Amino acid sequence: MRRIRRRTWVKTTIGVALTAIMLFPVYWMLNVSLTRDQDMRKSPPDLLPLHGTLAGYRTVLDEQLPYLGTSLVIGLGTVLLTVLLSAPAGYALAKLRPRGGGILSFVLLAAQMIPGIIMAMGFYAIYLQLGLLQSVPGLIVADSTLAVPFAVLIFTAFMSGIPGELLQAAQMDGALALRTFWSVVLPMSRNAVVTVSLFAFLWSWSDFVFASTLVNGGAHEPITLGIYHYIGNNNQQWNAIMATAVVASLPAAVILVLAQRYVAAGVTAGAVKD
Repeated sequence: MRRIRRRTWVKTTIGVALTAIMLFPVYWMLNVSLTRDQDMRKSPPDLLPLHGTLAGYRTVLDEQLPYLGTSLVIGLGTVLLTVLLSAPAGYALAKLRPRGGGILSFVLLAAQMIPGIIMAMGFYAIYLQLGLLQSVPGLIVADSTLAVPFAVLIFTAFMSGIPGELLQAAQMDGALALRTFWSVVLPMSRNAVVTVSLFAFLWSWSDFVFASTLVNGGAHEPITLGIYHYIGNNNQQWNAIMATAVVASLPAAVILVLAQRYVAAGVTAGAVKD
């Protein structure tokens, strides 16, 4: 028993130490966001904001709210478009079994291996012809291309576990494939919907490659470009930069905490068969 307790304490100590190391950058970001300008170059730096200031957060409220609003619109638009495209596709691959479904699944898997910068340059050439550069809808479509392949695979795995008897019962009641999908399959796929929505939102919220390529210099830019505009050779507002990073991290962190139960169920769906 003593050996087991010692091992438990050792594992716990190691786990806490590793967690502290991984979370230290987050703490330092918060610390710098509360540090005064005159204390930025102090050596050694203060581990705690002994003379803290909220000047950086006031700057965020004065200058960064439009960027945050744009990111929120882009994130929600990406979630909506991703679910609308991937949920029916996942249902078709899981239950309707169309010809070439295996090839399509392989293509979706391979699509996730394409570097984002290559896709960004392709979108730039297309949007230049269509006049969609520096537009929010164009960025929503581009961000959705990152989320849709992953989302289809998640929906396919989850919907494969739905009992076929339920679908047969719906068909016997006169429901066609679309009605069965909307009234039976989609309500039962709540965990998958939450998982896909979360990842789609996080990808669009943190996107920089597509944003800097497709909307840089436009009237509506996301928060990633708002932070980027702060960084320059003549800019010493590190507390404002870190305060913006803290505020930009809060929505994603809150959503992840609230949805973690559904995400765990959605990601592991289809991993075990009865």
